[in-house]
Amino acid sequence: MLKKLMLGAVLSGSLLAAAAAQAQQARVFFIEPKDGATVTSPVHVKFGVEGMKIVPAGTMTENTGHHHLLIDSGPVQKGVVIPANDKSLHYGKGQTEADVPLTPGDHTLTMQFGDGAHRSYGPEMSQTIKVHVK
Repeated sequence: MLKKLMLGAVLSGSLLAAAAAQAQQARVFFIEPKDGATVTSPVHVKFGVEGMKIVPAGTMTENTGHHHLLIDSGPVQKGVVIPANDKSLHYGKGQTEADVPLTPGDHTLTMQFGDGAHRSYGPEMSQTIKVHVK
């Protein structure tokens, strides 16, 4: 009986450690455009994610969420609701790419991953790049 309890504890601990490792290795990244690219408007943006599952807004399952694109601003602090406006675009249907109209000039694009309630997973689940729009 004691051996079964110990085995169960070891297995439970292993599963928790695996889940924690997955969450620690999670990341988002731009597939395109590349950092420093010269682009034309609308800019075709492709989002990548590893270690998390993309789901529609409203889904409140651990290790899931959806992309947000912040134009000319940086990452949002962990737990803060990501604003929705013309400079903070939500892809709450689970989209992984979009065409984004941008004015000519230099812009900063920050991809921020958020949970089902649009709360930021923090700077560790973001990536910022710079692009030049012709």
